Amino acid sequence: MRKIVAGLFISLDGVTEAPENWQLSYINDELVEAVGEAMAESDTMLLGRRTYQEFAAYWPNQGSEVQFAYYMNNTPKLVVSTTLDTVEWQNSTLLKGNVAEELTRLKQQPGENISSTGSTTLVRSLLRDGVLDELRLLVHPIVVGRGERLFADGEPQRPLELVDSKTFSTGVVYLTYRPQRT
Repeated sequence: MRKIVAGLFISLDGVTEAPENWQLSYINDELVEAVGEAMAESDTMLLGRRTYQEFAAYWPNQGSEVQFAYYMNNTPKLVVSTTLDTVEWQNSTLLKGNVAEELTRLKQQPGENISSTGSTTLVRSLLRDGVLDELRLLVHPIVVGRGERLFADGEPQRPLELVDSKTFSTGVVYLTYRPQRT
């Protein structure tokens, strides 16, 4: 059975918004290798509207010499949105309606992982709806101070089980959690 795996760059204070503004100095071979391994384990991307629009504005303009461009442009993409009517980026499909039901159905089909990158609001809904199988956090040793956080005040308790951890030489900690099913 396929898994839905969410991967996020996150600061010590829980900020996931605009990592390009605070995480670049922490990129090294270890981090690139971890991201590449996650990509190699998946054959489908799952994106929320904002992340889709950011990626669709950037990646189609990148040539194959740019690291990860081939994967980003050629991998099938599922876009979750209540506001978009169409998606134009190649290999993109719009998901509307009961997303949890559709993703549960897709998980039953043969294939590799379905990976979500960024898309904080989507990740919260995947956890809430019980369809997220793994949460992979690249925790950066920086306090950003403002921006969208993975979990907002008032979120219900969600027990998670730590299944793997790695510490990179930059101080980034790569944590893999699975939701505890109750």
